[in-house]
Amino acid sequence: MRGGKIRVRAKISTLDKNTLVINEIPYGTNTSSLIDSILKANDKGKIKIKKIEDNTAAEVEILVHLPNGISPDKTIDALYAFTACESSISPLGCVIEDNKPLFIGVKEMLERSTDNTVELLKAELQIQLDELEEQWHFSSLERIFIENRIYREIEEEETWEGVIDAIDKGLKPHIAHLKRDVTKDDIVRLTEIRIKRISKFDLDKAQQLIESLEDRIKETKHHLEHLVDYAIAYFKELKKKYGAGRERKSEIKIFDDIEATKVVIRNTKLYVNREEGFIGTSLKRDEYVTDCSDIDDIIVFTEKGEMMVTKVDSKVFIGKNIIHVAVFKKKDKRTTYNMIYKAMKGGPSYVKRFNVTSITRDKIYDLAGDKASSEVLYFSANPNGEAEVVTILLRQSGSIKKLKWDLDFSDVLIKGRSSKGNLVTKYAIKRIELKEKGVSTLKPRKIWFDDVVNRLNVDGRGELLGEFRGDDLLLVIDQKGVIKTIPPDLLTRFNDDMIVLEKWNPNKPISVVHYVGDKDRYYLKRFLVENPNKEEVVIADDSKSYLELVSTDWRPRLEIEFVKPRGKDQKPNLEVDVEEFITIKGIKALGNQLTPEKVKNINVLEPLPYNEPTEQKTEDIEVVDEEQIDSNDDDIGTKNDSSDQTSLF
Repeated sequence: MRGGKIRVRAKISTLDKNTLVINEIPYGTNTSSLIDSILKANDKGKIKIKKIEDNTAAEVEILVHLPNGISPDKTIDALYAFTACESSISPLGCVIEDNKPLFIGVKEMLERSTDNTVELLKAELQIQLDELEEQWHFSSLERIFIENRIYREIEEEETWEGVIDAIDKGLKPHIAHLKRDVTKDDIVRLTEIRIKRISKFDLDKAQQLIESLEDRIKETKHHLEHLVDYAIAYFKELKKKYGAGRERKSEIKIFDDIEATKVVIRNTKLYVNREEGFIGTSLKRDEYVTDCSDIDDIIVFTEKGEMMVTKVDSKVFIGKNIIHVAVFKKKDKRTTYNMIYKAMKGGPSYVKRFNVTSITRDKIYDLAGDKASSEVLYFSANPNGEAEVVTILLRQSGSIKKLKWDLDFSDVLIKGRSSKGNLVTKYAIKRIELKEKGVSTLKPRKIWFDDVVNRLNVDGRGELLGEFRGDDLLLVIDQKGVIKTIPPDLLTRFNDDMIVLEKWNPNKPISVVHYVGDKDRYYLKRFLVENPNKEEVVIADDSKSYLELVSTDWRPRLEIEFVKPRGKDQKPNLEVDVEEFITIKGIKALGNQLTPEKVKNINVLEPLPYNEPTEQKTEDIEVVDEEQIDSNDDDIGTKNDSSDQTSLF
C-alpha cells in the first residue's frame, strides 16, 4: 500500500517462449476491458503482440501470443506498465459512529472489528466462568447435603421456616471451602432434590463432576488472563471450520516498480540532419539513427562541444554539426564518453572521459568551454566504459620533432562532464585516427537477487550474486531440470521453482542427482555447461523422472539414507565423494547409478576444501595535471566533484 492505495496485478506467466497466459485479473476488472486495454496498448505501439485469445470459462484464461524475437519478460513488464493488468485501488470503508458516517481505512476497520471481537470473547468467557462457578457451588452443596445426610434434620420440622433453618444449621460445619455464602435460594434448591436421586447418589461420580468443573474453571481463567492468544485461536478455528472452499483467490505480494521507458516498445524511428542540426521522427529523408518511443529522452552532442537532452519530437533544433545522437538513459554510470577537444582557436588540446547521469532537459551544456571557437576533435560513446587507443598526428610547425604518437584512453580517469581534462598538446593537431578498439575499463558491476520480487537489481537488495563484466553470465536451474546460462538483464523475471541462481563459472562442474523413472534408480551425473545461452534439460524425458538435488560446489559430498528392510537390520548411511564417484561427462549423459538399494533420503554434506583460482586485478590508474573548467551549472551540484567519479582498474 502506498499513499493509501493498493496495487493489484493480474497473474501472468509464460506458457512458452512466444505465449503468455493470464490466469487471474485485478479486482474490479473484467476480461473484456482487460483485453481492450491490451489491444489499445498494442495499437499505440507500447507493446507488440501477434494475437490474443480469450479462453475464459469457469476460470480466467487469456492467451497473449507474441511475435518472434519479442522478449516475454519485457512484455510482461510492459503489460503491467501500459494496460489494465495492473491497477491501483483505494480501499475506503464507511462505518456509523455516533449516528454519523465515518470513512476509515481497511486497516483501522479491521483493528476496530478485532478489538470488538476480543471484548465480546472476554464477556462470553466471563459469563461462562460465572456459570461454571455457580454449577460448582451447587454441586458441592448437593454433595454435602447428601453425604452428611442433612436431609434427616427436617423430618421433625412442621413449618417451612423450620425446614430452611434446619438445613442451614446442618450445612454450616461443612461450607468453609465454598467460594460464596449459602443463600436461601440455594437451600430451597436442595429441598427440591428427589428421593430417587438421593437413594442412587454416587459419591465418586459427584467428586469427578466437581473436579471436571474445577478444571474447566481453571481453563476459563487462563483464557481470560491470555485473552489475545485465545482470540487468535478463535479466529484460526473459524478459518478451519468455515474456510473450506473460501480460500483467498489472490496472492499478497510485494511488487517491483517498473520503469515505463525500459519496457516500452521502440515503435518510432529517429532521424538526424547533422549539418543543419535537427533531430526528429519526421526527418525521414535524413540519416536514420535508432528506434525509439514517444516517451524517450534523446542526448545530442555537437562539434562545438555542446550537449543537450530533449524529448522525442517530430523535429527539434539542437545546433549545427551534430556528432552523436542516442537514446538517453537516466542515472547511467556505465556509458562513458571519450573526447578530445580544443578550447579555442590556436589553443591547446585536452582529453577527457565523463558520464552523464543527471541533466536539466532542454538545457545546453558546454563541454569544451564557453569560447565560440571551441571544437571537438575526437568523440566516442562507449556503453560499457570502453577505452580505445588513438593516434595523434600534428601539423608540421617550427622545430617540432615528434609529430605522431598514440594516446590510450584507459590512462585517463573518468571525471565529471565539466572537467577540463588532461593536456594532449599545445600544438595544432592535423588529425586523429583510431588505432585500436577499446575494452571496458569500468569495475565489474555488482548484481543482487531480491527473492521478494524475484528480480535482479544493482541497488543492494537481497543476495549478492557477484561482480559481472560485460560477457559474464548467470547460471539458472529450475526444479524441472532445465538448465541455462543467461546475461544478467535486470528485466529478467525468475520463476518460483528456480533452485539455483549464481554467477556462472565455465570451469566449475555441476553435480546432479536425478531419479530415472523407467529404471527405478537414482543416478549421479557431473558435467560442464557446453552451450552458453542455450536451454537444456538434464533429467530423463519421461513423466516419472525428476530432479532430486543439484550441487554447484567444486568438490561436493552426499549422504545416502537407506530404507530399512523388513526383518533386517538398518543399513548404515553411505557417504559419497562426488569427485571420486564420477568423472565429468557430457550434459546429456545419464550418469552413474548411485545405488541399487531403496533410498530414503539423499542429503548434501559440507563440501571438501578447494582453493578456487582468483582473477588477477589491475591497479587503479592515477591521472595527474587535471584542471577544472569554470562552470555555473547549478543542477550539476556534486556530480562533478571527486566523490562521484568512477575509479578505473
